[in-house]
Amino acid sequence: MSQKKVPFYRRMWILAPLALMAFVFLISGSLFRIMGGMIVVSNRPSPSDAAVVLNSGLEYYPRLIQAADLYRQGLAAHVVINGNRKTDSLRDLERRGFKRCCPWDSDAVGILTMLGVPEAKIIRISNEDAYDTVSEAEVVGPELINRKWATVIITTSKFHSRRAKFIWQKMYASRFKIFMVSAKTDPYDPNNWWKDGRQIRWVLTEYGAWIFYWWKEITGI
Repeated sequence: MSQKKVPFYRRMWILAPLALMAFVFLISGSLFRIMGGMIVVSNRPSPSDAAVVLNSGLEYYPRLIQAADLYRQGLAAHVVINGNRKTDSLRDLERRGFKRCCPWDSDAVGILTMLGVPEAKIIRISNEDAYDTVSEAEVVGPELINRKWATVIITTSKFHSRRAKFIWQKMYASRFKIFMVSAKTDPYDPNNWWKDGRQIRWVLTEYGAWIFYWWKEITGI
């Protein structure tokens, strides 16, 4: 007994959802890659007065590695670190007698010296009240100006690089030349970030920070 042939239009209706799913997958992948790449920027620097390491959580270590590499290449005469963040809770604990086990800069200095940066070339800036890139730059920038430096390299994570460069350029382009060099050992992958939970958080946080920055600019908050 011969099988009844399925009409062509019915076969197309069966294939249409699969074709649509494939199209959406391909388009979404392209859009995600564009999103991932838009937040990244890195320059080829000239020899500069310093590599300035921006401070942020566990992403700090690749930035220190990159700064040490810039020093060893002769592209940065100094390495600038900042830290010593404090909250009201920590200050209250300190008033009650709490003492940290070691100075705030000990880990960073240990890593940099291990990687070939002489301790005399490490500039430490205590920056207790920084809570974002703008407030960090507000304290670190004047310290660089006071040293009469003309050229600096900002070293940060790939996913943070474009926003950090924009902020530093906006605040200090008239005072010194700024290069942006993102950390090569930073695990962020702009072409596949949506496949990893940690990188999804980085990207969403970065776009949220852009929105918050422009909201503050527009509203004057």
